[in-house]
Amino acid sequence: MKVLVVNAGSSSLKYQLFDTATNDVVAKGICERIGIDGKITHKMPGRENYVAEVAMPNHSVATRILIETLTSKKYGCIKSMDEIEAVGHRIVHGGAYFSESVLVTPENIAKLELCRDLAPLHTGPHLMGIKGITDEMPNVPQVLVFDTAFHQTMPDYAWMYAISYDMYEKYSIRRYGAHGTSHRYVSGEMCKLLGRTEGTKIITCHIGNGSSISAVKDGKVIDTSMGFTPLDGVEMGTRCGSIDPAIVTFIMEHEGYTPAEMSDYMNKKCGMLGVSGLSSDSRDIEAAILEGNERAKLAANILAYEIKKYIGSYTAAMNGLDAIVFTAGMGENNPELRERVCTDMEYYGIKLDKELNAKMHHQPNSVRLSTEDSKVQVWLIPTNEELVIATDTERIVKSL
Repeated sequence: MKVLVVNAGSSSLKYQLFDTATNDVVAKGICERIGIDGKITHKMPGRENYVAEVAMPNHSVATRILIETLTSKKYGCIKSMDEIEAVGHRIVHGGAYFSESVLVTPENIAKLELCRDLAPLHTGPHLMGIKGITDEMPNVPQVLVFDTAFHQTMPDYAWMYAISYDMYEKYSIRRYGAHGTSHRYVSGEMCKLLGRTEGTKIITCHIGNGSSISAVKDGKVIDTSMGFTPLDGVEMGTRCGSIDPAIVTFIMEHEGYTPAEMSDYMNKKCGMLGVSGLSSDSRDIEAAILEGNERAKLAANILAYEIKKYIGSYTAAMNGLDAIVFTAGMGENNPELRERVCTDMEYYGIKLDKELNAKMHHQPNSVRLSTEDSKVQVWLIPTNEELVIATDTERIVKSL
């Protein structure tokens, strides 16, 4: 089945066309600067990239240009849009309404509308992307795949905050998590490597500009570090992660920040950027550490220490640990981070093959980074969120 995977942003439309018979990516690209002027970058394996500036006043037009590119005799990969049998949408936040991927229906779109306040920067663009596909491909079934769905297996004592219950009921304030499709993919791959799902205790570390840690027991999430929003958890590129709540009101009072300004500060001016005063990019941080920059070193150590603490707490929550998985931009490509996290973890029987780990970045395949006698396995597993979306989409459409 040919499945088009779409990830719509406020002014962009990322896409990948999958052939689910082989799980191959037939083509991928991005329509960007939608509503401004418009540009498409289209990539196909073994072919020269196609880049063009094209007017895209809205997501419907962007979708039409995307289809025209996919079916182009010169740049395309399919003869007509009829070859696209289904479309899968990446949706950031499904609130408490969705615990699994679902077909696009009026009822499910109405529920998604209720999630606007939970992800104001994402839900609107998602809905525009769905409308764009519907306008141009009205008879093609569409599926919603949620970042938050995989985390819906958490017990209530893990997702409930100790706020007054009326606030939870009134505003649906609870832990939702994020990066669910990534955690789902890599934990599933880890279960395959362990040869079982039942009885497994895995900690998945999705570490990038945005980072989250999940405890996955018997293939199901029992806890995750991101919370009501993706601001919670460990230090990130520009996000502060978990801090004393009183810091928020203290800074607002002393700096005169409005709620919007405080949110902007915590999301865009903190994290590795704020601590280092240098950059949010770990490559810049690591380079600065080699030059003796102490604040860069501090930023890197904070992240490693916080990940280490989550590993400890989640091991306690699961009453054991079989494997730690590193994935996403930093998790896959920053050996120094992985070594910092796994150092001084002898209590858990973690033994990292430091020489092998130092060589592992930009790897297309899963690699075991721990020694053979390590009680807990440590793996680098490249994530593939788009494949999860394509697979779910095919499964749901075939069941119609």
